[in-house]
Amino acid sequence: MRKRYTAEMKSRIALEILKEEKTLNELSSEHGIHVNQLRQWKKTVLEQLPNLFAREGKELDKIKSGYEKQLEDLYAEIGRLTTQLSWLKKKIWPLGVGKNGSLYSIGRTRNCQLRPKLNSFI
Repeated sequence: MRKRYTAEMKSRIALEILKEEKTLNELSSEHGIHVNQLRQWKKTVLEQLPNLFAREGKELDKIKSGYEKQLEDLYAEIGRLTTQLSWLKKKIWPLGVGKNGSLYSIGRTRNCQLRPKLNSFI
């Protein structure tokens, strides 16, 4: 049966390897892991170490670009809503609102024509 090691254990052992306080043979016998496996973990750590810090910058750039896109979308939505509001104000301006909440039209004559209540505009 094949042994499986957690990432935490691998990283702890790889850190011991990099400290070089003990030889690979000593670490191998201490942890019960073959020397070739320890060499492979050390090689992996040394190869991935420069990328560890480079990823932070990429992730930060990704977050910034997502934020800028969201901000741009929100400003576009504000523009659309402002345009719609000004259009509605122009269309509803000749209308008045009665005491009961119904809209009425003020025509050229002094008579008022009642219209049904429009809750979506009030």
